[in-house]
Amino acid sequence: MESCSDTCTTGDPKIVFDLGTFEGFNFRTQSAVVRPLTAAEVIGWDHDRRGEAEFWPAGDRAEVALIFKIKGTVTGPDLLELNRLLSEMRGDSVENFLMIHYVLNTCGAALEGLSRDAVEGANLEIFLGSNFGDLREEAAWSLFKVYYGEEYDFWERSHCKGLIFDVDRFLDSSGFSVEEVNLGNQKALLIALR
Repeated sequence: MESCSDTCTTGDPKIVFDLGTFEGFNFRTQSAVVRPLTAAEVIGWDHDRRGEAEFWPAGDRAEVALIFKIKGTVTGPDLLELNRLLSEMRGDSVENFLMIHYVLNTCGAALEGLSRDAVEGANLEIFLGSNFGDLREEAAWSLFKVYYGEEYDFWERSHCKGLIFDVDRFLDSSGFSVEEVNLGNQKALLIALR
């Protein structure tokens, strides 16, 4: 079994957050890396000594897998940038990962040099729960109240029994961009104004 001393260089940078583990493929040996590696081990992988390799999230941290969903593979510099950005954002909350995912994978930003201000300025509403049906209902009513306050107040005061608020029609309108994200047991609804 490989140890970190076999796979890593000395002086590895400190990874502050739990980024999960990573699987890999070593092109020199034409085989899978023997065991899942930590983020620090991926960063410290000596490609000259151990062989050129590529890595991807093992899936034990769904939020990290989401960040690299489109890119597929992960490099040491990617993990350093993610660690830096999470530090700037003051933590590895699910909401922070979801905002980073949105800016990278929906808006097309690059992780390298991405700032906290750019991520937090994305005008993204995040709703977390256990199923998408309840999340869509909660999100629609919340957004209706925030962005259409007068209409919402009219709705609340109305005694007309025929009024119907169609949650799906409201959320799927041209005014919003909606993404459903499955993080295992937890579901997230990401909604941005267009």
